[in-house]
Amino acid sequence: MGSKDNWIKEIGKIAALAITGYMGSTWFIRKGIEKVGTNFIHRIMVDPYHENLWEPISASRKVGVQNIVEANLRSQYGKVIKRPLGSPKKFPDFENVMFNVAQLHRLPVDEKQPIDTAVTIGPNAQKPLQIKMPIMISGMAYALALSAKTKIALAKGSSLAGTATNTGEGAFLPAERKAADKLIIQYSRGEWTKSEDVFRQADAVEIHLGQGAGAGVGSIIPSKELTWTSKRAMGVKWGKRAFIHSTIPGMWHKNQMPRLVSLLREVSGGVPVGIKIAASKYIEKDLEIALGAGVDYIVLDGAQAGTKGSPPMLQDDFGLPTLFALARATKYLEKHKYKDKISLILSGGFYNPGQMLKALALGADAVYVGAIALFAVSHTEVLKAIPLEPPTSVVFATGKSRRKFNLEKGAKNIGNFLIGCNEEIMEGIRALGKTSLKQVNKDDLFALDTFTSEVLDIPLGYKEIPFEE
Repeated sequence: MGSKDNWIKEIGKIAALAITGYMGSTWFIRKGIEKVGTNFIHRIMVDPYHENLWEPISASRKVGVQNIVEANLRSQYGKVIKRPLGSPKKFPDFENVMFNVAQLHRLPVDEKQPIDTAVTIGPNAQKPLQIKMPIMISGMAYALALSAKTKIALAKGSSLAGTATNTGEGAFLPAERKAADKLIIQYSRGEWTKSEDVFRQADAVEIHLGQGAGAGVGSIIPSKELTWTSKRAMGVKWGKRAFIHSTIPGMWHKNQMPRLVSLLREVSGGVPVGIKIAASKYIEKDLEIALGAGVDYIVLDGAQAGTKGSPPMLQDDFGLPTLFALARATKYLEKHKYKDKISLILSGGFYNPGQMLKALALGADAVYVGAIALFAVSHTEVLKAIPLEPPTSVVFATGKSRRKFNLEKGAKNIGNFLIGCNEEIMEGIRALGKTSLKQVNKDDLFALDTFTSEVLDIPLGYKEIPFEE
């Protein structure tokens, strides 16, 4: 009994010391925080403004944190900086566009009613591209932007969802072709991926002339930014740089475009041949030239579009916002009777199903998703990189955490994202009292402000809108 009592007493002493220590340390920590906090607030209250700790906060609100960070990067390197994933600038978008609600004037559709969201890209092509939903994965380049594992995951996910993915302007990746049920192969401004054998494997071919986040300028990729595997795939010799030219190699005049379109259509066996351009001030003239070349579809990349990296000025200060591009392009196609002959694909700034369905109602046949697709494919995989590395290091070809990326999880993530978006679009179509994406149009929309109403030629929500049977 004596030894047991002693043991209990010892435990009691230890517990008492622990409690005392905890309370003491808590007291010291609180006192420390109070002293630091009081001194900090006191300095803000009494120091002259040029010495005040609040000064950088005030200055950053004037200049902007983004501008301060990028000014420091320019100061550090003395050359063009490359910002990933596009502009943070707020452009006019679909925010002030709203859908109608069917309830009495038109009944909503029963929740069990199937909804058709299938899309045909290039309806007049010999072999049109058929997909189950109006959402596709945008062109993001293997080697120049994304790792092989990321590209394969995106391809697998697109197959799970019944849609298409795009190679981007990087090297052709056979494993991506194998993983993708539907693959759009870009004919880029680089000197790689020009083999006829490659284009025979395409479900569609896309001539890349420009993009919203980079306009139509070329770029030089230093040797150090390419892995050994990437260089081998692109045919770039060790120590040499890779070039994306401002124009298609060998095509020095717009009049040569019809010949290129015709050649790609023949080589690929009649799949749709399209053209991707940045939305410009003279969008109608660009459309005229593209349509004159005989393309089957057109991709308009708005100013909100992303990229692996391009100069901030090109992202922030060049090109038409996607909303403007869509309004003008659909008007042009309808005026010249191309609406049911040529497919119009929009890209740039699509992050959720509401934005997507609004664009489709306004005349787009499909949308591309890029930046948000990377967020989706990486999902919880980014936890393997943060907080010590940025999330992009998981998916970028030269990212420090790229080897930690789980391909199968990534494929499931992006597949779920695409399917979930399409399911939500179906709910929206039901709420409009319709059963097919093809039935959705501008009559289902109204605007919250006069600016959006004028841009899109849709009625204002705060005025009476005559009902038409």
